[in-house]
Amino acid sequence: MKESKQSKYSGVLKTLGPGILLAGAAIGGSHLVQSTRAGAMYGFALIWVIILVNLFKYPFFEFVYRYSSATGESMMEGYKRAGSGMLLSVVIIVFISGILNITALVVVTAGLAGKLFTSRFTMFQWACVVSAICMGLLLLGKYRILDLAMKIIVGVLAITTVIAFCIALAHGSTAKPEFLAPSVWTVSGIAFLLALMGWMPTPVDVAIWPSLWAQEKQRLTGYTPTFKESLIDFHLGYIGTAILALAFLGLGALVMFGTGEKFSPSGIAFAGQFIQLYTCTLGNWTFYLVATAALTCIFSSTLACFDGYPLTLQRGVNLLINRKDTHHRSDPIYWGNMLFFTVTALVIIKFFITSMIQIITIATIIAFLTAPIVAYFNFRVIKHSDIPKDFQPPKWLLGLCYLGLVYLTGFSIIYIVSLFVK
Repeated sequence: MKESKQSKYSGVLKTLGPGILLAGAAIGGSHLVQSTRAGAMYGFALIWVIILVNLFKYPFFEFVYRYSSATGESMMEGYKRAGSGMLLSVVIIVFISGILNITALVVVTAGLAGKLFTSRFTMFQWACVVSAICMGLLLLGKYRILDLAMKIIVGVLAITTVIAFCIALAHGSTAKPEFLAPSVWTVSGIAFLLALMGWMPTPVDVAIWPSLWAQEKQRLTGYTPTFKESLIDFHLGYIGTAILALAFLGLGALVMFGTGEKFSPSGIAFAGQFIQLYTCTLGNWTFYLVATAALTCIFSSTLACFDGYPLTLQRGVNLLINRKDTHHRSDPIYWGNMLFFTVTALVIIKFFITSMIQIITIATIIAFLTAPIVAYFNFRVIKHSDIPKDFQPPKWLLGLCYLGLVYLTGFSIIYIVSLFVK
C-alpha cells in the first residue's frame, strides 16, 4: 500500500508543470490590472463576473487535457484532424493575439519594473530590458528554466498576494460613505466587462499551451501521466488563478474603491499609483511586498507568453506546410516567431502606444470576441470520432460547455450591438 501511494504521489509530482505554467500565464494583466480595476471601480459588485467566466471557460481548457491524454498529441494536431480550415483559423487568431498580448504585458511589466527599481529608464528602455530577460531565460534554459522559474514565481506571487489581501481585509474598506459606484450597464461599462472577461483567467487560445508544454515535460522526465494526474496539474493551476483573481478584486475593492483616485494611462505612472494606494492605506512597509507581488504577477504572464505564442505558432505552421516538427526549441521557426513578436511589440511601444490602458483594453476585447470561436473549435475536436469513448466528456461537462458557448457568444453579441446603440 505504501509503495502504491508513493507511486501515485511520484506520478503527480512528475506531472506538475504545465498547469503551473498555465497559472503563470493567466495571473497577469487579467489579475493585476483588470481585476484590481474592477474592484477599484465597482467594489465587490463584479465578483459574479469572475466566478462565471472562470466556470464557463473551464470546459474548453479541460478539453485540451482530455484530448492530449487520449491521443498523446497537442491540441494543434487536434485542429488539423478536424480540418485544415480550423487549424488555419487558430493560427491567425494566435498570430493576432500574440502581437497584442505580448505588447500589452511588456508595457505593464516595464511600468512596474520602472517603479520598483526607480531608474531613469524610459518605458521603451524598460520594455527592451524585460524582453531581453525573457528571451535570455528561454534561450539559455529552454523548457527547464521556464518550468523552474514559473514554479518559483507563482509560489512567491501566491504568498505575497494572500498576505496583502489579509492585511487589507483586516484594515477594512477605505471607501467614502457618500461615494456612489457607476453603473456597469453602459457602453463603456460593457466594454470593461468584456475586457475583464477576455483575459479572465486567460484567453481561450492559451488553453493550447499546456498540451505543448506537457510534451516537453514528458520528454524531460520520460514519464507519461495518466488523465487523472494531468487533471490534478490542471486543477491546481486553474482553480488557483480563479482564487487569486478574487483576491486582486478584493484588494482593489478594499483599498481603492471609493477613493476618487483615477488611474493614469501611462504604464510607469499607473504602477506608481497602484503601489502608492496600498502603501498609503496599509503602511510604507508594504511597498516591497506589494511591488514584488505585482511585478512577479505580470512577469510570469510575460515570460509564459514569450514562450507560448511562438511555440504554438511554430507547431501550427509546421502542420500547415506538412513539415516535420522537431518538438523542441532548436527549431528556427520557434526563434523566428519569438523575434518577430518581440520586435513588433517594441515597435508598437516605441511609436504607437499612447495609453497602457488602451492597448490592454484592445487586447482583452479581441481575446473575448475570439473566445467563442476557439471554444467551439475545442468542443469540435473533443467530439471527433477519433477520440476513444473513455475520454469523451461526461454529460455534466457537455452541459457546462453549451452554457459556456451561449455565455461567451451572447456577451460578444451584446458588445457588438452596443457599438451601434448610443
